[in-house]
Amino acid sequence: MRLKLILLDFDGTLADTREANASAYVAALQEAGYHMDKETYLKHYFGMRCPEFLRSVGFTDPAQIDRIRRRKIELYPSFFSTVRLNEPLWEFCRQFRRTGGRVWIVSTGQADNIRNAMRHLHLEGEVDGVLTADEVEHNKPAPDAFLKAMEIEGCQPGETLIFEDSAVGVEAARRSGAPYVVVRL
Repeated sequence: MRLKLILLDFDGTLADTREANASAYVAALQEAGYHMDKETYLKHYFGMRCPEFLRSVGFTDPAQIDRIRRRKIELYPSFFSTVRLNEPLWEFCRQFRRTGGRVWIVSTGQADNIRNAMRHLHLEGEVDGVLTADEVEHNKPAPDAFLKAMEIEGCQPGETLIFEDSAVGVEAARRSGAPYVVVRL
């Protein structure tokens, strides 16, 4: 089969957002009266969905979780000077699109965070679709998001190549049946 579709995770795969995410969370948590340093966040929590992360550190009130999540989204762009595009991967995807291939971002990240970072990196309109965890019933490590993007594009797993960095993302890619590449930034 011919390769028709590339699916990219965003955070840690297409873009190095670790520092910006960590800084925004640390600032939002500090405003909520909770101290966490960036190193602790990066070592133990980077890549977790926001509600799960906040519950794991002891927040239980849904309204407070939502306030912290929204505040993190507001603060995130102020740390974009640390966001770096994975240039070799992006150039590969640009070349693939020039030959008629389709490229999607498939992420467990918040849609607003991804769109803001994409704007900063001048990637708006440069991908064929963005699919976030909010749009599927089961998040990674379930393959639902990858399979939904394939379905939308009318592609089979054998016509798709996935790029991922996290353990849950790699497991989701494996379960989708598509070949995948593990990215380390």
